[in-house]
Amino acid sequence: MSETTIEPDASNPAFTDRTALDISLLVLRVIVGVIMAAHGAQKLFGVFGGGGMQPLVDNIGMLAYPVAIGEFFGGLGMVVGFLARFSAVANIVIMIGAIAMVHAKNGFFLSNGGYEYNLALIGLLVPIVLVGPGRYSLGRCLPLPKARHADRPVAVLE
Repeated sequence: MSETTIEPDASNPAFTDRTALDISLLVLRVIVGVIMAAHGAQKLFGVFGGGGMQPLVDNIGMLAYPVAIGEFFGGLGMVVGFLARFSAVANIVIMIGAIAMVHAKNGFFLSNGGYEYNLALIGLLVPIVLVGPGRYSLGRCLPLPKARHADRPVAVLE
């Protein structure tokens, strides 16, 4: 009895159809982007029950400004799919900083002020860094420099 293996073949739609992946990336980007933009808006503008910038500045100093800007505009970038990888990396760094500076001392669980939520956000952001924003993104519609041998923007602009 011999095993049959299917070799990747560009003419086989099963190997070239990325629709499910692209839809998954769109859903992932929109969900994590809305979460990050909403939290950034709480900090920048004091909306959605947020305290605005002053409490954050009092807590972490001038670092508060890039944190709030990164969360808000990075979240928006992920929602529309423009500079999504850059935004995801920036927000991973912000979440690592939040864990190190605020949440780690409280343990794992969110109910105790722990880092569980931050870790979940990092888990949502990593696929965007690794795979990019997918086909359904603003970056694919803009006249950006294209990656060699590909019909998508260079990775840093994706």
